[in-house]
Amino acid sequence: MRSRNPVFGGRRSPFGPAAAPPPSSQQLNDMYNRPSYGQQPYAQQGYGQGGYGDPYAQPGQMPPGAPPGTRAMTLDDVLIRTAMTLLVLVATGAAAWWLNLGIGVAIVAMIGALVLGLIASFKQSTNPALILSYAALEGVALGVISHVFNSAFNGIVTQAVLGTVFIFAVMLGLYSIRAIRVTPTFTKVVVGAAIAGVALMVVNMVVGIFVDGGIGIRTDSPLGWGFSIIMILVGAFFLALDFKQIEDGVRAGVPEKFAWQCAFGLVLTLVWIYLEVLRFLSYFAGED
Repeated sequence: MRSRNPVFGGRRSPFGPAAAPPPSSQQLNDMYNRPSYGQQPYAQQGYGQGGYGDPYAQPGQMPPGAPPGTRAMTLDDVLIRTAMTLLVLVATGAAAWWLNLGIGVAIVAMIGALVLGLIASFKQSTNPALILSYAALEGVALGVISHVFNSAFNGIVTQAVLGTVFIFAVMLGLYSIRAIRVTPTFTKVVVGAAIAGVALMVVNMVVGIFVDGGIGIRTDSPLGWGFSIIMILVGAFFLALDFKQIEDGVRAGVPEKFAWQCAFGLVLTLVWIYLEVLRFLSYFAGED
């Protein structure tokens, strides 16, 4: 699951949907046009402050565009950087699978990805080295996890990948025809659902130390099935937030380097959806 895939800070955590709505086009430009890029121009924005209005829709107002000497971001920039990030993630994941790395390696990689993801989120980083390093570590963790699931349920990883691609395609289609409109209310509902979901997962983990199965939201039961479906839907709706952020950035003419943050958000959301789909499918797959 800034687009942009839950530990709540800045934009979103590297393991699920974000805890903050993507910025508006005006905020994106403010961020890059300020003298100091280290400032966080919308870190103080509350969820109720309408983050998705188009400030340039008013007569006589034009987007300020990228600073002089800086090329403006295009959709192709986002697509290329997203492909690069996914390629790194898939490559390291395949290597981890092929080498049959242990769960211990996955835990270390997951912690590393969490740290780098939080840094990228809080700093709104456009540093390709940071984002690709996150993707590499996340890929290792996903490779190990996927191998474990596929060993227990043959073919489940292929199904989860296809399910994730299907969800992405459906959401992109719905967003393109404006069947889904990202409004401040929509953003607050999606972000609120994500926060509530992560809070429940934390509670479930803590209770699980003392009670087998915790509060039941991650068990093979109707409650567990329902929770997984909700989390998949939350991830899907976060894709709409990602698409809106990209659209606003392109329209506002933010600097090209912002494409890295957009790519980071998309990959974050896709990872969230994949893991939730994988878990959901495991409930109905027979063990080999």
